[in-house]
Amino acid sequence: MIEIKNITKTYKSGDNETQALKGVSFTVKDGEFVAIMGPSGSGKSTLMHIIGALDIPSSGQYLLDGKDVSTLSEDELGEIRKKHIGFVFQAFNLLPRTTVLRNVELPLMYAEVPKEQREQRAKEALLAAGMSEDRFLHYSNQISGGQMQRVAIARALVNNPSLILADEPTGNLDTKTGEIVLGTFQKLNDAGRTVVLITHERDVAEHAQKIIMLRDGVIVKEETTHKRRIANPELVNDIK
Repeated sequence: MIEIKNITKTYKSGDNETQALKGVSFTVKDGEFVAIMGPSGSGKSTLMHIIGALDIPSSGQYLLDGKDVSTLSEDELGEIRKKHIGFVFQAFNLLPRTTVLRNVELPLMYAEVPKEQREQRAKEALLAAGMSEDRFLHYSNQISGGQMQRVAIARALVNNPSLILADEPTGNLDTKTGEIVLGTFQKLNDAGRTVVLITHERDVAEHAQKIIMLRDGVIVKEETTHKRRIANPELVNDIK
């Protein structure tokens, strides 16, 4: 699904240059769950922006589903984001005085999907993200942080993207609630979804199948988690 080939990214400010990525290469297979891990300043946020088609590399090549994203225009990048990538961020970015269902419907409203169809798709996405149907008409400011993140995951799913890109999705959550959210990602991955998760925490990264470690703009280690950390099923099914 993803091929990153010798990507560099250099930021310029006047006469100063900062090289955030220095020849990064890796692949993510269709249906894989990969964590990209590194401390602040490692280049993981820059890499996340490139994978998410929010930015383009200074050099190198990025292929998503066989398409060279690194050469696209702003409009073409926007189409990639809209059709192929579902984003989940640390901040939930939900509209507070709007129902759970309506929050998930929003991307479909912008895409001018008919009302009946978008409501059905939003419900299906919420159920896939582990939300109970009796919470669909709650306002987003009436639910817990873990439930908010599940709504955000459902919103990322609603356009049926080929890739779910999660940037520090447990950063605003306590340990137990974070485990619930990570379990949700694992269940989605088990159902065939490709997930790339950005984190600076080792115990979060260990929920993935593969960990790519960044430091100072280069990959220092890539490992398969043979003893993948499995979220407690009792917690994953607990949406209270």
